[in-house]
Amino acid sequence: MHLGIGLAAGLAAVGGAIGVAIIVKAVLEGVARQPELRGSLQTLMFIGIPLAEAVPIIAIVVSILMLFGVGA
Repeated sequence: MHLGIGLAAGLAAVGGAIGVAIIVKAVLEGVARQPELRGSLQTLMFIGIPLAEAVPIIAIVVSILMLFGVGA
């Protein structure tokens, strides 16, 4: 059980990091191609990063709840 909880939390963290990296990479490529769109792309990035981080945060919270047996 503890192995599964640790695995879930670790994979959630890695998944979130990969998601954020993909978003930032896409924004940097877009700014490199069209610098005049920097403001709108940056705004979309600031919206997209929290959305990409929401699922890993929820997964880590669920893992912590499972670890301490809350709700069981």
